[in-house]
Amino acid sequence: MVPPPAASKPHVFLSAAVIMGSMALLDVCLVQQSRGPRRIGIGLMVSVGELCFLIVLRYVAVWVGAEVRTAKRGYAMILWFLYIFVLEIKVYFIYQNYKADRKSLDALARKALTLLLSVCVPLLFLVLVAVDHMQYVTAFRKKEEIRNRLFWVVVDLLDVLDIQANLWEPQKKGLPLWAEGLMFFYCYILLLVLPCVCLSEISMQGINISPQKMLLYPILSLASINVVTLFIRGGNMLLYRDGRVSGILMAKNMLAIVLKTCSFVQYRRQLQSAPAGLTLQLQKNCVQTARSAHTPAQEHTPLPELTACQHT
Repeated sequence: MVPPPAASKPHVFLSAAVIMGSMALLDVCLVQQSRGPRRIGIGLMVSVGELCFLIVLRYVAVWVGAEVRTAKRGYAMILWFLYIFVLEIKVYFIYQNYKADRKSLDALARKALTLLLSVCVPLLFLVLVAVDHMQYVTAFRKKEEIRNRLFWVVVDLLDVLDIQANLWEPQKKGLPLWAEGLMFFYCYILLLVLPCVCLSEISMQGINISPQKMLLYPILSLASINVVTLFIRGGNMLLYRDGRVSGILMAKNMLAIVLKTCSFVQYRRQLQSAPAGLTLQLQKNCVQTARSAHTPAQEHTPLPELTACQHT
Protein backbone atom coordinates (compact mmCIF):
# COMPACT_ATOMS: atom_id res chain seq x y z
CA MET A 1 0.00 0.00 0.00
CA VAL A 2 1.42 3.40 -1.03
CA PRO A 3 1.61 5.81 1.95
CA PRO A 4 -0.21 9.12 1.53
CA PRO A 5 1.99 12.08 0.55
CA ALA A 6 3.20 14.36 3.30
CA ALA A 7 1.36 17.64 3.67
CA SER A 8 3.08 20.83 2.59
CA LYS A 9 3.29 22.83 5.82
CA PRO A 10 3.80 26.25 4.15
CA HIS A 11 0.76 25.63 1.95
CA VAL A 12 -1.37 24.57 4.93
CA PHE A 13 -0.27 27.61 6.93
CA LEU A 14 -0.88 30.05 4.05
CA SER A 15 -4.36 28.75 3.22
CA ALA A 16 -5.36 28.67 6.91
CA ALA A 17 -3.99 32.20 7.44
CA VAL A 18 -5.97 33.61 4.50
CA ILE A 19 -9.18 31.89 5.59
CA MET A 20 -9.02 32.67 9.31
CA GLY A 21 -7.73 36.20 8.74
CA SER A 22 -10.64 37.13 6.47
CA MET A 23 -13.14 35.43 8.78
CA ALA A 24 -11.78 37.26 11.82
CA LEU A 25 -12.00 40.66 10.11
CA LEU A 26 -15.61 39.99 9.11
CA ASP A 27 -16.38 38.97 12.69
CA VAL A 28 -14.92 42.25 13.94
CA CYS A 29 -17.14 44.10 11.48
CA LEU A 30 -20.21 42.20 12.69
CA VAL A 31 -19.44 42.94 16.34
CA GLN A 32 -18.85 46.64 15.67
CA GLN A 33 -22.19 46.90 13.88
CA SER A 34 -23.96 45.63 17.01
CA ARG A 35 -24.74 47.97 19.87
CA GLY A 36 -25.45 47.60 23.57
CA PRO A 37 -25.97 44.18 25.16
CA ARG A 38 -26.50 42.70 21.72
CA ARG A 39 -22.79 43.13 21.01
CA ILE A 40 -21.85 40.59 23.71
CA GLY A 41 -24.20 37.98 22.30
CA ILE A 42 -22.95 38.52 18.77
CA GLY A 43 -19.36 38.28 19.99
CA LEU A 44 -19.99 34.97 21.75
CA MET A 45 -21.85 33.57 18.77
CA VAL A 46 -19.13 34.42 16.22
CA SER A 47 -16.44 33.11 18.60
CA VAL A 48 -18.16 29.73 18.90
CA GLY A 49 -18.65 29.66 15.14
CA GLU A 50 -14.98 30.44 14.53
CA LEU A 51 -13.93 27.68 16.94
CA CYS A 52 -16.09 25.10 15.15
CA PHE A 53 -14.86 26.27 11.76
CA LEU A 54 -11.25 26.07 12.97
CA ILE A 55 -11.75 22.44 14.04
CA VAL A 56 -13.04 21.52 10.59
CA LEU A 57 -10.33 23.58 8.90
CA ARG A 58 -7.62 21.76 10.87
CA TYR A 59 -8.36 18.52 8.96
CA VAL A 60 -9.42 19.85 5.58
CA ALA A 61 -6.41 22.16 5.25
CA VAL A 62 -4.06 19.25 5.98
CA TRP A 63 -5.77 17.13 3.31
CA VAL A 64 -5.43 20.01 0.85
CA GLY A 65 -1.74 20.34 1.71
CA ALA A 66 -1.25 16.61 1.16
CA GLU A 67 -2.68 16.68 -2.37
CA VAL A 68 -1.02 19.93 -3.46
CA ARG A 69 1.90 18.10 -5.15
CA THR A 70 -0.42 15.67 -6.92
CA ALA A 71 -2.68 16.19 -9.92
CA LYS A 72 -5.85 16.12 -7.81
CA ARG A 73 -7.74 19.07 -6.35
CA GLY A 74 -10.70 17.34 -4.74
CA TYR A 75 -10.08 18.56 -1.19
CA ALA A 76 -9.31 22.01 -2.56
CA MET A 77 -12.83 22.15 -4.00
CA ILE A 78 -14.27 21.09 -0.63
CA LEU A 79 -12.30 23.78 1.19
CA TRP A 80 -13.31 26.45 -1.34
CA PHE A 81 -16.99 25.51 -1.09
CA LEU A 82 -16.85 25.55 2.72
CA TYR A 83 -15.04 28.89 2.82
CA ILE A 84 -17.37 30.72 0.42
CA PHE A 85 -20.45 29.20 2.06
CA VAL A 86 -19.53 30.55 5.51
CA LEU A 87 -17.99 33.80 4.23
CA GLU A 88 -21.04 34.84 2.23
CA ILE A 89 -23.35 34.20 5.17
CA LYS A 90 -21.35 36.71 7.21
CA VAL A 91 -21.25 39.15 4.29
CA TYR A 92 -25.03 38.89 4.01
CA PHE A 93 -25.56 39.90 7.65
CA ILE A 94 -23.09 42.76 7.30
CA TYR A 95 -24.90 43.93 4.17
CA GLN A 96 -28.27 43.78 5.94
CA ASN A 97 -26.91 45.79 8.86
CA TYR A 98 -25.66 48.47 6.49
CA LYS A 99 -29.01 48.49 4.75
CA ALA A 100 -30.94 48.82 8.03
CA ASP A 101 -28.75 51.66 9.26
CA ARG A 102 -29.30 54.24 6.52
CA LYS A 103 -27.94 57.05 8.69
CA SER A 104 -24.50 55.48 8.88
CA LEU A 105 -22.76 56.36 5.63
CA ASP A 106 -19.23 55.37 6.60
CA ALA A 107 -17.90 54.99 3.07
CA LEU A 108 -14.42 54.08 4.28
CA ALA A 109 -15.62 50.98 6.19
CA ARG A 110 -17.71 49.83 3.24
CA LYS A 111 -14.81 50.29 0.84
CA ALA A 112 -12.60 48.38 3.29
CA LEU A 113 -15.07 45.46 3.20
CA THR A 114 -14.94 45.45 -0.60
CA LEU A 115 -11.14 45.57 -0.56
CA LEU A 116 -10.96 42.71 1.94
CA LEU A 117 -13.11 40.44 -0.20
CA SER A 118 -11.32 41.46 -3.40
CA VAL A 119 -7.97 40.43 -1.92
CA CYS A 120 -8.79 37.33 0.13
CA VAL A 121 -11.15 35.51 -2.23
CA PRO A 122 -8.90 35.50 -5.36
CA LEU A 123 -5.81 34.93 -3.19
CA LEU A 124 -7.27 31.77 -1.66
CA PHE A 125 -8.20 30.49 -5.11
CA LEU A 126 -4.61 30.92 -6.33
CA VAL A 127 -3.29 29.24 -3.19
CA LEU A 128 -5.59 26.24 -3.70
CA VAL A 129 -4.59 25.82 -7.35
CA ALA A 130 -0.88 26.05 -6.43
CA VAL A 131 0.64 26.13 -9.90
CA ASP A 132 4.18 26.34 -8.49
CA HIS A 133 3.64 23.01 -6.70
CA MET A 134 2.67 21.20 -9.93
CA GLN A 135 5.94 19.31 -10.23
CA TYR A 136 4.53 17.12 -13.00
CA VAL A 137 4.28 20.21 -15.25
CA THR A 138 7.91 20.61 -16.30
CA ALA A 139 7.46 22.81 -19.36
CA PHE A 140 7.68 26.51 -18.54
CA ARG A 141 5.38 27.40 -21.43
CA LYS A 142 2.62 25.12 -20.14
CA LYS A 143 2.83 26.63 -16.66
CA GLU A 144 2.51 30.10 -18.13
CA GLU A 145 -0.57 29.00 -20.10
CA ILE A 146 -2.13 27.67 -16.90
CA ARG A 147 -1.36 30.97 -15.16
CA ASN A 148 -3.01 32.86 -18.01
CA ARG A 149 -6.15 30.75 -17.55
CA LEU A 150 -6.11 31.41 -13.81
CA PHE A 151 -5.73 35.13 -14.44
CA TRP A 152 -9.08 35.12 -16.26
CA VAL A 153 -10.66 33.31 -13.30
CA VAL A 154 -9.30 35.94 -10.91
CA VAL A 155 -10.64 38.76 -13.11
CA ASP A 156 -14.05 37.06 -13.18
CA LEU A 157 -14.04 36.76 -9.38
CA LEU A 158 -13.30 40.48 -9.08
CA ASP A 159 -16.09 41.18 -11.55
CA VAL A 160 -18.61 39.24 -9.45
CA LEU A 161 -17.41 40.87 -6.22
CA ASP A 162 -17.76 44.32 -7.81
CA ILE A 163 -21.44 43.65 -8.57
CA GLN A 164 -22.02 42.34 -5.06
CA ALA A 165 -20.26 45.34 -3.52
CA ASN A 166 -22.77 47.69 -5.15
CA LEU A 167 -25.31 46.43 -2.62
CA TRP A 168 -23.55 47.75 0.49
CA GLU A 169 -21.60 50.71 -0.82
CA PRO A 170 -23.37 54.09 -0.50
CA GLN A 171 -25.91 54.79 -3.21
CA LYS A 172 -28.35 57.61 -3.84
CA LYS A 173 -31.26 55.46 -4.92
CA GLY A 174 -31.60 51.91 -3.68
CA LEU A 175 -32.58 49.00 -5.88
CA PRO A 176 -35.88 47.15 -5.36
CA LEU A 177 -35.82 44.47 -2.70
CA TRP A 178 -36.28 41.63 -5.19
CA ALA A 179 -33.46 42.96 -7.38
CA GLU A 180 -31.05 43.21 -4.44
CA GLY A 181 -31.82 39.68 -3.28
CA LEU A 182 -31.50 38.30 -6.79
CA MET A 183 -28.16 40.03 -7.36
CA PHE A 184 -26.69 38.88 -4.04
CA PHE A 185 -27.62 35.22 -4.37
CA TYR A 186 -26.69 35.12 -8.04
CA CYS A 187 -23.20 36.32 -7.13
CA TYR A 188 -23.22 33.86 -4.21
CA ILE A 189 -23.85 30.93 -6.58
CA LEU A 190 -21.21 32.11 -9.04
CA LEU A 191 -18.58 32.37 -6.30
CA LEU A 192 -19.46 28.88 -5.09
CA VAL A 193 -19.61 27.05 -8.40
CA LEU A 194 -17.34 28.58 -11.04
CA PRO A 195 -13.98 28.29 -9.20
CA CYS A 196 -14.88 24.68 -8.36
CA VAL A 197 -15.43 24.07 -12.08
CA CYS A 198 -11.92 25.35 -12.82
CA LEU A 199 -10.43 23.20 -10.04
CA SER A 200 -12.31 20.14 -11.30
CA GLU A 201 -10.95 20.67 -14.83
CA ILE A 202 -7.42 20.74 -13.44
CA SER A 203 -8.09 17.64 -11.35
CA MET A 204 -9.76 15.63 -14.15
CA GLN A 205 -6.92 16.14 -16.64
CA GLY A 206 -4.34 14.75 -14.24
CA ILE A 207 -0.62 14.86 -14.96
CA ASN A 208 -1.23 15.24 -18.69
CA ILE A 209 -2.86 18.62 -18.22
CA SER A 210 -3.51 20.64 -21.35
CA PRO A 211 -4.75 24.22 -20.94
CA GLN A 212 -6.21 24.18 -24.46
CA LYS A 213 -8.68 21.47 -23.44
CA MET A 214 -9.97 23.38 -20.40
CA LEU A 215 -13.08 24.68 -22.16
CA LEU A 216 -15.86 24.14 -19.61
CA TYR A 217 -14.99 27.14 -17.45
CA PRO A 218 -14.63 29.60 -20.38
CA ILE A 219 -18.03 28.54 -21.73
CA LEU A 220 -19.76 28.90 -18.35
CA SER A 221 -18.05 32.21 -17.56
CA LEU A 222 -18.97 33.56 -20.99
CA ALA A 223 -22.65 32.93 -20.36
CA SER A 224 -22.93 33.56 -16.61
CA ILE A 225 -20.44 36.40 -16.12
CA ASN A 226 -19.55 38.19 -19.35
CA VAL A 227 -23.09 38.27 -20.76
CA VAL A 228 -25.28 38.33 -17.65
CA THR A 229 -23.26 40.90 -15.69
CA LEU A 230 -23.25 43.13 -18.75
CA PHE A 231 -27.05 43.15 -18.67
CA ILE A 232 -27.05 43.65 -14.87
CA ARG A 233 -24.80 46.71 -15.06
CA GLY A 234 -26.63 48.06 -18.09
CA GLY A 235 -29.98 47.68 -16.33
CA ASN A 236 -28.72 49.41 -13.18
CA MET A 237 -27.32 52.26 -15.24
CA LEU A 238 -30.32 52.80 -17.49
CA LEU A 239 -33.26 51.92 -15.25
CA TYR A 240 -32.06 53.02 -11.82
CA ARG A 241 -29.50 55.69 -12.82
CA ASP A 242 -26.80 54.00 -10.78
CA GLY A 243 -23.66 56.10 -11.13
CA ARG A 244 -21.42 53.51 -9.43
CA VAL A 245 -21.57 51.11 -12.37
CA SER A 246 -18.03 50.31 -13.53
CA GLY A 247 -17.64 51.21 -17.19
CA ILE A 248 -14.20 49.56 -17.20
CA LEU A 249 -15.62 46.17 -16.23
CA MET A 250 -18.42 46.56 -18.78
CA ALA A 251 -15.76 47.11 -21.46
CA LYS A 252 -13.84 44.12 -20.10
CA ASN A 253 -16.92 41.92 -20.52
CA MET A 254 -17.46 43.15 -24.08
CA LEU A 255 -13.86 42.38 -24.99
CA ALA A 256 -14.05 39.00 -23.25
CA ILE A 257 -17.13 38.06 -25.28
CA VAL A 258 -15.32 38.91 -28.52
CA LEU A 259 -12.09 37.12 -27.55
CA LYS A 260 -13.77 33.97 -26.26
CA THR A 261 -16.05 33.77 -29.29
CA CYS A 262 -13.03 34.00 -31.62
CA SER A 263 -11.22 31.33 -29.58
CA PHE A 264 -14.21 28.96 -29.76
CA VAL A 265 -14.50 29.48 -33.53
CA GLN A 266 -10.81 28.75 -34.05
CA TYR A 267 -10.98 25.69 -31.82
CA ARG A 268 -13.96 24.34 -33.75
CA ARG A 269 -12.15 24.85 -37.05
CA GLN A 270 -9.20 22.90 -35.71
CA LEU A 271 -11.49 20.06 -34.66
CA GLN A 272 -13.04 19.97 -38.12
CA SER A 273 -9.67 19.93 -39.86
CA ALA A 274 -8.09 17.45 -37.45
CA PRO A 275 -9.78 14.24 -38.75
CA ALA A 276 -8.37 14.69 -42.27
CA GLY A 277 -4.81 15.04 -41.05
CA LEU A 278 -5.34 12.26 -38.53
CA THR A 279 -6.66 9.97 -41.27
CA LEU A 280 -3.63 10.62 -43.50
CA GLN A 281 -1.30 9.94 -40.59
CA LEU A 282 -3.11 6.71 -39.78
CA GLN A 283 -2.93 5.63 -43.43
CA LYS A 284 0.81 6.27 -43.52
CA ASN A 285 1.27 4.29 -40.33
CA CYS A 286 -0.81 1.44 -41.71
CA VAL A 287 1.22 1.34 -44.97
CA GLN A 288 4.49 1.35 -43.08
CA THR A 289 3.24 -1.39 -40.78
CA ALA A 290 2.08 -3.51 -43.73
CA ARG A 291 5.42 -3.11 -45.48
CA SER A 292 7.36 -4.01 -42.37
CA ALA A 293 5.12 -7.03 -41.83
CA HIS A 294 5.37 -8.13 -45.47
CA THR A 295 9.17 -7.97 -45.66
CA PRO A 296 9.92 -10.72 -43.09
CA ALA A 297 7.35 -12.98 -44.75
CA GLN A 298 9.23 -12.75 -48.07
CA GLU A 299 12.50 -13.48 -46.32
CA HIS A 300 11.19 -16.64 -44.66
CA THR A 301 9.30 -18.00 -47.69
CA PRO A 302 12.21 -19.29 -49.84
CA LEU A 303 13.95 -20.97 -46.93
CA PRO A 304 11.57 -23.92 -46.65
CA GLU A 305 11.57 -24.35 -50.48
CA LEU A 306 15.35 -24.39 -50.60
CA THR A 307 15.50 -26.88 -47.81
CA ALA A 308 12.88 -29.06 -49.48
CA CYS A 309 14.79 -29.13 -52.82
CA GLN A 310 18.04 -30.08 -51.12
CA HIS A 311 16.31 -32.87 -49.24
CA THR A 312 14.96 -34.44 -52.45
